[in-house]
Amino acid sequence: MEHKQVATRAGVFVPVLRERTRPDEGSDLIRRADEDRLIEAEGLAAAIDLHVVAKGIIPVSKPQPATLIGSGKVEELKGLVAAEEIGLVIIDHPLTPVQQRNLEKELNAKVLDRTGLILEIFGRRARTKEGRLQVELAHLNYQRGRLVRSWTHLERQRGGAGFLGGPGETQIEADRRQLQDKIKRLEKELEQVRKTRTLHRAKRKKTPHPVIALVGYTNAGKSTLFNKVTGADVLAKDLLFATLDPTLRRITLPHGTEVIMSDTVGFISDLPTHLVAAFRATLEEVIEADIILHVRDMSDPDSLAQSADVNKILKDLDVDVDDPDHVIEVWNKIDRLDESARAHLAQTAASNGKGPSIHLASALTGEGVDGLLAEIERRIAGKAEVLELDVPSDSMNVLPWVYENSIVRAREDLEDGGVHLVLDVTRQARSDLQRLGSRYPNLRIE
Repeated sequence: MEHKQVATRAGVFVPVLRERTRPDEGSDLIRRADEDRLIEAEGLAAAIDLHVVAKGIIPVSKPQPATLIGSGKVEELKGLVAAEEIGLVIIDHPLTPVQQRNLEKELNAKVLDRTGLILEIFGRRARTKEGRLQVELAHLNYQRGRLVRSWTHLERQRGGAGFLGGPGETQIEADRRQLQDKIKRLEKELEQVRKTRTLHRAKRKKTPHPVIALVGYTNAGKSTLFNKVTGADVLAKDLLFATLDPTLRRITLPHGTEVIMSDTVGFISDLPTHLVAAFRATLEEVIEADIILHVRDMSDPDSLAQSADVNKILKDLDVDVDDPDHVIEVWNKIDRLDESARAHLAQTAASNGKGPSIHLASALTGEGVDGLLAEIERRIAGKAEVLELDVPSDSMNVLPWVYENSIVRAREDLEDGGVHLVLDVTRQARSDLQRLGSRYPNLRIE
């Protein structure tokens, strides 16, 4: 007889540090509402099937080094944890190792901060070897100062996706060197994966197939849009971090232009810095993209703050989020809005004078998607072009380069030993070809 696993009873609490609300802090100009932060924290807990039996917002006038929230709030939580038989307390804020241990001791329950919770979710979502390595490396770096393993309620099964598995907190305490050795080994493995990814990216660059990268806050509808456009079957659920590993598909736009579309991991506010670092190789797909589609959930009242969080991460990756030639905003989930809200959005989009162009769409119903694809194709058409190239017999050494860096539509071998080619090239390839003219002065480009 099978025993159904009972979900862990959890409490979710959001500390609100009032001293962070100073208006001179640029990062807080668009602040997320406290209630929305609590809803998001609940969503994170739901992503790993926790049974949330208590939740709340904890005002913190001054962060306490020992517990963050102060002794009075700890006593209140202690009573609630006991009354509700809570086994896991989630504090939606970064905790120091000392704060985490002190809270666990006082509350007599396992405590997980925002970073640890996101790591647990990522550990469940990772599917590819690279994803598992990235998550495990981030998790080990997080645990390095904590001397404890992943909490036992969420232990990975053997053969799972990358977390330190099994009980035994004393092993890390007894042998930190083992932990450091594992980190070094993972870093070496990841470096090899990155080299492979770089090679694949270099091969793609040789042909003029532009890359379109989907980015956005987690649960904005990126994967649904990706599936709608590509016909793929990427997991798309109303769930935070439903997709973790990047997926690439080649698609043909309405007028025959071929592009590669990339669906990436969703972003989130206060994404742990070591997670951003671990996923740098994955996010390079965004950095190298010809066009970035920033997908926003316009049915979420917190959409503006979410957009600011996404733009912050993009800026950290040296992406110019205000470049209208590089970024298109997709205002998604308009099927959830009434007519007046839609009309207001359409008016706002139409009056957007600077920055990226805006497309209203519903990835679920397909509304607005055709117009978005047409816009992408118009942009791409300016990036790829057809040219004719005459290669004389004394310049045949250039042919391997031409075949590697362009698509040859037609070739005619001439009687004088030369070759006439019709090519599809990117603007970069055309520029490189013109520079090659100094070494092969008899080349003729039309």
